[in-house]
Amino acid sequence: GIANDPAYDLGQGAGFYLNATQEPWQKHFRMFDYVTLELPALVDAHFPTAPRRAIMGHSMGGHGALIAALKNPGMYRSVSAFAPIVAPTQVPWGHKAFGAYLGPDREVWRAWDTCELVQNATEQLPMLVDQGTADSFLDAQLQPERLQAACDRAGYPLTLRMQASYDHSYYFI
Repeated sequence: GIANDPAYDLGQGAGFYLNATQEPWQKHFRMFDYVTLELPALVDAHFPTAPRRAIMGHSMGGHGALIAALKNPGMYRSVSAFAPIVAPTQVPWGHKAFGAYLGPDREVWRAWDTCELVQNATEQLPMLVDQGTADSFLDAQLQPERLQAACDRAGYPLTLRMQASYDHSYYFI
């Protein structure tokens, strides 16, 4: 009974690590709360953990890692992302997902966009982004140059490494 979409870039395979506000997604698509609240509490309850945490992700998960770190000052010591979606308010994947999950008000979308969040970050933790130069999604969907420009404007510490010949596959990681 969980909402889905036949495409790979929306629905059960692509929650975009946000808390959906629109039907039919609203009830089950609370991925931001799951990753930042429920999952850490579950891990802490069952494993010996230290207060020092880092977060990382790949592609949409890279987007999730970046926004989780930026929206939770003090929770992480560093954030890393491989081929992340850094400006979902500016690219087709984000337009599709944010429109479905958050509704048509693009101003609301900004709260879930890394390039927007770095502008008002209250903490500057080390941010590492690795991006393959042979990634077929590089120009249309990922656009790491947008993150570099946003970090430069905000004086935010970003290490952006472009990795020659790597594509979007998990072999990159």
